[in-house]
Amino acid sequence: MSKITQAIIPAAGMGTRFLPATKSMPKEMLPIIDRPIIHYVVEECVKSGITEIILVTGANKRSIEDYFDNNYELEEHLKKAGKEKELKEIQDIAKMADFVYIRQKGPYGNGTPVLCAEPALNDEPFIVTWGDEFIYSNPPRIKQMIDVYEKYGKPVISAVKIEDKKLLSKYGIADVEPVSDNVYKIKSIVEKPEPDKAPSNLATHGAYLLPPRIIEILKKQKTGKGGELWLTDAIKTLMQEEEVYAVEIKNGKYYDTGNKLEYLKTCIDFGMKHPEMGKELCEYMKKACENIK
Repeated sequence: MSKITQAIIPAAGMGTRFLPATKSMPKEMLPIIDRPIIHYVVEECVKSGITEIILVTGANKRSIEDYFDNNYELEEHLKKAGKEKELKEIQDIAKMADFVYIRQKGPYGNGTPVLCAEPALNDEPFIVTWGDEFIYSNPPRIKQMIDVYEKYGKPVISAVKIEDKKLLSKYGIADVEPVSDNVYKIKSIVEKPEPDKAPSNLATHGAYLLPPRIIEILKKQKTGKGGELWLTDAIKTLMQEEEVYAVEIKNGKYYDTGNKLEYLKTCIDFGMKHPEMGKELCEYMKKACENIK
């Protein structure tokens, strides 16, 4: 069985929900304390055994490339200033993985960056995960997905249970058949169903472990809703050829950092857990909430 070593991270979106900040700054580079969102996404991949990251970018995304590259002028400055801890920290970023950058071309839709990544892909299964959201879990979400693939040899989608029924209409909800523990065979995926008509409360979302066959499917696939090329449509075609599994991620919390409110919640969560400032922030938040009338 092929070892999973490659991950595609689409990062070409314009980030219109965060304008005007994203007029000149990629949404993926918005900071969570002292690291950009996309750092956490890459870190999750690396901790799961991924060694090559394919970043599919668009206009105004150069800062993403700069972030994962060496900055020799800054390194020299830190070296002269005796800031060894900071020096090692920024040098380690460039060593996280081998990075490949591809400029996105083609129709709108989340299937397009996967298709654009084809020249950099090996003829082996690979990961797709978005650059502006992540699940923080132990073990990492992608490691849990790879473990399921190695056991069953099937494509895998990460899944989370949506406890608030009203929120089911925001996600692709899976009709599933239990396989074992937190693993399910997906019978179908209903996109953004009305809460009362949802087949379950299991959202298949955020990360995908897919076979090379998905590229050929995307090449032949017609654009769908909104004239866009959708990865979920290609997965539905794939499901006609082989079983696709979902794994409900254990010990995880989903952070949708592409949403303003959820981004702020993420910053607060990570801030309160921070070893240097967490206690002080918690005290501040408590007082701030008490002062709200």
